[in-house]
Amino acid sequence: MQVRYRSGNPLRFALSKATLTDHLNVTADRFPDLAALQFFGTALSYRAFRIEVERFAGWLQRRAGLQRGDRVALYMQNSPQWLIASYAVLRADMIIVPISPMNRTSEVAHYLRDSGARLIVCAQDLAETAIAAVGGSGVTDIVVATYADYLPDDSDFKLPDWLTEPSRTFDDCVAWRDVMAAGETPDAPVATPDDVCALPFTSGSTGKPKACMLTHGNLVHNAMGLTFWHGLRPGDASLGAAPMYHVSGFNHAVTSPVFAGSTVVILPRWERDLATQLMARYGVTHAALAPTAVIDLLANPRLADFDLSRLRRVTSGGAAMPDGVWKRLRDRLGLPFIEAYGMTESAATTHLNLVEQPRPQCLGVPFFNTSSCIIDPATGQELPVGEAGEIAVYGPQVFKGYWNQPDATREAFIDVDGQTFYRTGDIGYRDADGFFYMTDRAKRMINASGLKVWPAEVENLLYQHEDVVEACVIGIKDAYRGETVKALVRLRDSARGLLTEAAFIEWSRQKMAAYKYPRVVEFVDTLPKSPAGKILWRELQEKENAKEIPPS
Repeated sequence: MQVRYRSGNPLRFALSKATLTDHLNVTADRFPDLAALQFFGTALSYRAFRIEVERFAGWLQRRAGLQRGDRVALYMQNSPQWLIASYAVLRADMIIVPISPMNRTSEVAHYLRDSGARLIVCAQDLAETAIAAVGGSGVTDIVVATYADYLPDDSDFKLPDWLTEPSRTFDDCVAWRDVMAAGETPDAPVATPDDVCALPFTSGSTGKPKACMLTHGNLVHNAMGLTFWHGLRPGDASLGAAPMYHVSGFNHAVTSPVFAGSTVVILPRWERDLATQLMARYGVTHAALAPTAVIDLLANPRLADFDLSRLRRVTSGGAAMPDGVWKRLRDRLGLPFIEAYGMTESAATTHLNLVEQPRPQCLGVPFFNTSSCIIDPATGQELPVGEAGEIAVYGPQVFKGYWNQPDATREAFIDVDGQTFYRTGDIGYRDADGFFYMTDRAKRMINASGLKVWPAEVENLLYQHEDVVEACVIGIKDAYRGETVKALVRLRDSARGLLTEAAFIEWSRQKMAAYKYPRVVEFVDTLPKSPAGKILWRELQEKENAKEIPPS
């Protein structure tokens, strides 16, 4: 499909009344023998994939006793089990709660309690964390998956030990293989496009993670739209490198490939050499890669030794692609980077660059069936072309609201000329051609390798350290990650000179996800405050912004 755009003429297609379960059934009926996934030499056809999904969905209903609308948490790296479990939860008319495998015990516990999850599916390398996190939650069952169960006996890929580890037994947990061996069959699906089917978490400026209510309709729209936009076809191969728990990875490595009938080539987490081998071995045509992954890929001294000739698309929407890297990608692989824009609240995509006319450092144009405008953050009035303000969006992919947070939901929306728009909190402008650009953030947020880090949330965790009196978290420039996290910390007098920055960073690493913890710590005697006693984070951030970016 050739996407053509003229300023003022919105791009549209007819909205579907299907669910994500319908997408799988149609694809499995049309292309039963095509590979749904490749996992280092193990291929699972769409026929076999649907059978696995049906078995797990049946077990959820028959053995776990879960009902329509119950929440099921997924806490794993990208894997066959992630794909199967996600579609099984949908097939059983339940709701996915995706959790980052980088999250630690307290973070997982919050997600389980806040969502009211009844069951968690975790990988065995994360099982101990999951077991510790379920206390005080409504979780009644823990299903433990072993990645090696789906690996072939004779894989010639050099795989890490955590991926090839044999199955272990955990008390009071159910093994994935036992779930599948039960051979249960689920009831007929009854979900509608308006039903909530996923609760991915995002954070607000208060630092309290909130669950976004995404419906089948939200996710179906973006799965279809991205397939049309990028020309994804039956038999194509999509690199499943972007984290599946994240809305961008969920779109590019879970929902769009299934709608299109393409194969997901699974990469559990980013590893340059494995990624390059997989792309060449399976003829990957579509790769959604964060800028940091593109930088790493292009730095591979052996890149020219691999046949990547089938690759047609490199895209991502998590973070802006540096102009120099954009040009290197074009020069090395002959491909432009198709930058996109969106957020968890919109099931990822709201803006996307035209494949034939991509612009560096640009968010693109509004996505299919999507309206976007620039408003004055204070008054809500729409601003003219070229004037900077807050980006607002409306479309079928915009979420229903925040789970159990009606006040936050009301604050997230605004009426513009009789239409309800979601306020993104990002500052940008629209040019005369209808292309959007981002210049700043209205909210306090750090973008580390395309992942959102909310300083208030990190500060709350830092205050758990017994020696911390005050803490302020800001973003600092980083040549590789774009931004990274810095903490300015005032210690108790008794800890000064005893606690080192390195030791504090290591403590932080144990307490929070890898992308959140401070990579830089500065112990300070004082922090600037307002007359009301609030730490002046903006003053510290502006001072940091004035510094030169360190070399990579």
